[in-house]
Amino acid sequence: MSNYGISKGDEKRMSHVISIANQKGGVGKTTTTINLATALAAVGKKVLIIDFDPQANASTGLGLSKQKRVLNAYGLLVGDYTVGQVLVKTLIPGLCIIPSAIDLLGAEIELVSMKNRESILKEIIAPYTGMFDYILIDCPPSMGLLTLNSMVASKSVIIPLQCEYYALEGLSYLLGSIQKIRKTFNRTLSLYGVVLTMYDKRSSLCQMVANDVKRFLGDKVFNSVIPRNTKVSEAPSHGKPVLIYDVKSVGSQAYMSLAREILIKDEKNVHHA
Repeated sequence: MSNYGISKGDEKRMSHVISIANQKGGVGKTTTTINLATALAAVGKKVLIIDFDPQANASTGLGLSKQKRVLNAYGLLVGDYTVGQVLVKTLIPGLCIIPSAIDLLGAEIELVSMKNRESILKEIIAPYTGMFDYILIDCPPSMGLLTLNSMVASKSVIIPLQCEYYALEGLSYLLGSIQKIRKTFNRTLSLYGVVLTMYDKRSSLCQMVANDVKRFLGDKVFNSVIPRNTKVSEAPSHGKPVLIYDVKSVGSQAYMSLAREILIKDEKNVHHA
């Protein structure tokens, strides 16, 4: 662990482990994961991303070559490698990633026959939680065993939600799943918040959905809204978070605002604990 600049006093640190989840694809889940992680690292937090999606978009979005993804989350889950072996430092100071690869698709099937299959990830990362302030898990767009493992390992869930017609329908299903996981596997799991993504203020549908979500969930909806923004869309093709690609863009500013909200919220929770 000393390789990652962890001093002796850091053993007392406990990571805030957050699943970034939505069973629907294309809602800005991975974009939120890598840009929130970058924003937190930018203010001096030690952050780990676990790319738990077989599509490996978080890995490519941070510029990891295929060679750097040979040791990945699949090998970690099936016991071939340790966290130390698969951990990759990114070009962003303070931000590491456990990469993913298409191999992870097979893990869903292999996990079925394993003992305590829903808590394998939790057990794997438990010894390493003192290394990081935040561990963000980019979940696959489904409620299978990978997402279940992620939520069992997490303290909370952030749901990126695109402001579109079927958003609330999918949201209520996901909230129901979180409640079931909380009752059965992880009593400390809670909804940390919903972040509205790809928001177009000119669209009356966007505004209507946003108002409905806020009426439904109140202060569980982040004030920071991620706008539909060209720079946010372009950044992954350059292997960079938007905060590195164009820090002045409205998308970058929105993710910095989201990170600020989370830091303030966590600070309050520490004082109330």
